[in-house]
Amino acid sequence: MTTADIIQTMLAPGLMISACGLLILGMNNKYSLVFNRIRLLDEEKRKIFRCGDGDPEHRQNVCAQLAELRVRARRERNAILSYSASVAAFVVTSLLIGLSDVQGLPGLSVLTILSFLVGMVLVLAGVLFAAQEALMGYDIICIDMKDG
Repeated sequence: MTTADIIQTMLAPGLMISACGLLILGMNNKYSLVFNRIRLLDEEKRKIFRCGDGDPEHRQNVCAQLAELRVRARRERNAILSYSASVAAFVVTSLLIGLSDVQGLPGLSVLTILSFLVGMVLVLAGVLFAAQEALMGYDIICIDMKDG
């Protein structure tokens, strides 16, 4: 195998690293927005309980939203962690490809395939967490609309 072939083979996991980077970027943005919403609702909850007045239904809606947002944030965190772990698996895959070809260690091929598959499973897990989080976003808006 030529040097160009080795580099080309090592770049295949690099494409997955790039794709996961975009997924992480998108999820980090959503994660930040959810945290900001949690902070705003938490401040509103404190004001409501400090003043001791306010509509009980509004209080209940704020508390319900906070509980749902906590679960949503956890799913976003899990998606980000899954994507990040998949990047690590793809980096390991790339390194194993390089070691296998440069050092002539054919026994690493099983490990290489295994690390790539682990990366793909982690991407799938991240996508599933992100899908659950997207569904929850709609539920939280429904709670908010009941208050209006």
